[in-house]
Amino acid sequence: MSDSSLFSSHALPRGFRFAAVKAGIKASGRPDFAVAVADSAASAAAMFTANRVQAAPITIGRKHLVRSSGQVRVVAVNAGNANCAAGEAGLRACEQTCAAAAAAFGCPEHEVFPSSTGIIGVPLPAEKLVAAMPEVSAALAATPEGLSAFARAILTTDTKPKVAHATIAVDGKEVRIAGVCKGAGMIHPQLVPHATMLVYVFTDAAIEPAVLDTYLRGAVEVSFNRISIDGDTSTNDTVLLLASGASGVNIASGDAAFSQALAEVCTSLAKQIVDDGEGVTHVVELQIEGAPSDADALKIAKSIAHSPLVKTAWAGSDPNWGRLMAAIGYSGVAIEPERIAIWFGPQQICVNGGRSPHFDEQTAHAWLQQRHFSVRIDLGIGSGTCRFWTTDLTAEYVSINADYST
Repeated sequence: MSDSSLFSSHALPRGFRFAAVKAGIKASGRPDFAVAVADSAASAAAMFTANRVQAAPITIGRKHLVRSSGQVRVVAVNAGNANCAAGEAGLRACEQTCAAAAAAFGCPEHEVFPSSTGIIGVPLPAEKLVAAMPEVSAALAATPEGLSAFARAILTTDTKPKVAHATIAVDGKEVRIAGVCKGAGMIHPQLVPHATMLVYVFTDAAIEPAVLDTYLRGAVEVSFNRISIDGDTSTNDTVLLLASGASGVNIASGDAAFSQALAEVCTSLAKQIVDDGEGVTHVVELQIEGAPSDADALKIAKSIAHSPLVKTAWAGSDPNWGRLMAAIGYSGVAIEPERIAIWFGPQQICVNGGRSPHFDEQTAHAWLQQRHFSVRIDLGIGSGTCRFWTTDLTAEYVSINADYST
């Protein structure tokens, strides 16, 4: 593995080429246009933000997936501009970029999948992306360095690229899965079938689009739909899964090994997003159990994860567990307060809805001083569970977002 590569050669899914160039979208002058090209049209499945305000590339990308019956040849991602809230001009800019990519790489426009990330409400200079196509074409390579460049070019306020990979053996053949993503702020994905989180996962398995969609939904539900940094759901959130078939291995529905490997890749990427959150000094794993249902456990987790009082307590490593109780209480879940138990790591803080006689404030404070720690909550009234990852809320987060556009 070279210094510039985030992947080794045996981790790279076959059937794809990657490139990243400087198109002049980012004010920093860093690479800001990432492109992936499949050797032949790949099966595709995607999930998008539930935000009712949606960026032009989501509108166009969804339309293209329908028209192509789930086939994608080119993925074109620009960073530095979200191409959202730009009206008809935003749609035209997206279509112009797709048309140029289709011409450059010899495919129909509806086999181009666009994405954008960056500031909302600023016109996208599509002419810069169009002008960069020849350079992209020259740079395309089926190498770890190419995918690594792709991973770096999609970043905005991220401090580091985020990658994950897995391999499984099927009938003596190797199937590879590799994913890259970006996201550090405006992170509370609510992905439904039909700064921002963008996720691109590539596999060289052969999987029909409808089956691929089922795998993607299952993986997203336990990963990207289980994280939150600030509770804001972006206008551009996208998860795209592409299967090239270049391994020669056909994966049908219900393959446990592939499902597990995909979930592991997605969960790793999701946790990396949380760990790189804007201004984050603490990453918290919420372990909710004993809820009336899994859906109720998730509701409890989100209530806690989105509480400014809870998040600022974590920022100060303050073991103020009463804020957890309050967030549980207003979550909307039918609870019985006298049954609640809470642990900070191995130490029980709350028992039967009240302060534990063994609560040691110094020990609890020390536990919360770790960058990564867990909080376990047992509601004591059912079998519903949830695992959820979130963060603290710091002055640095405020600083980053107070002058994001200026």
